[in-house]
Amino acid sequence: MNESLAREEICRVGKSLFDRGYVHATAGNISVRLDDGFLITPTDACMGFIDPARISKLDHNGEFVSGDRPSKTIVLHRSIYEESSHARCIIHTHSTHAVAVTLTNNTVDGAFGLRELAPAITAYFVMKVGRVPVIPYDRPGAPAVARGVVDVMRRAAADQLPLRAVMLEALGPVVWADEPTKAMAILEELEETAKLWTLSSYAASSLQASQLNALRDAFAAYW
Repeated sequence: MNESLAREEICRVGKSLFDRGYVHATAGNISVRLDDGFLITPTDACMGFIDPARISKLDHNGEFVSGDRPSKTIVLHRSIYEESSHARCIIHTHSTHAVAVTLTNNTVDGAFGLRELAPAITAYFVMKVGRVPVIPYDRPGAPAVARGVVDVMRRAAADQLPLRAVMLEALGPVVWADEPTKAMAILEELEETAKLWTLSSYAASSLQASQLNALRDAFAAYW
């Protein structure tokens, strides 16, 4: 994806998420990896009203090139890109139901020695999102958060369970994919699953082992 198209896609996806309530005020950010660096939404920018010309550009070393001042989460974004050759777009939001799950301590025991956002309650959560480890709270932009995400990505890879998303406790989900539309779809499915988990009063049953195996056989899903 060339830089001009990437800028337009960031704006399109940001507005779509804002218009449908997945982001609010100036919360959240979107980045895209380019051949010569990164684009990321500016700090304190409203995702519904992004000017493509003002999106921040950084080089491969994270040095500022042009645009407005970049989001404070750029360290986290760069860490994910460095760890995953597949990731070309990252979206971080403060989506309501996903955050609520962590605020009410209704995460579940999961893999990698960590809590997870929700069990495998629907087929599409398994197929489109997969496991969502919860990263313990630290302030927005804290380097420790980036280190925690990289650590869990490496643990997941060692278990042959590549990740598409993590959940930052009391902050929100971070998702990644090879292009913005796919990353947006992952974010949407994650938030809708968190909504179902919340509406079930955290009592929805996980799919059974045989049902998970059927998803693996039919769709190469992993869980």
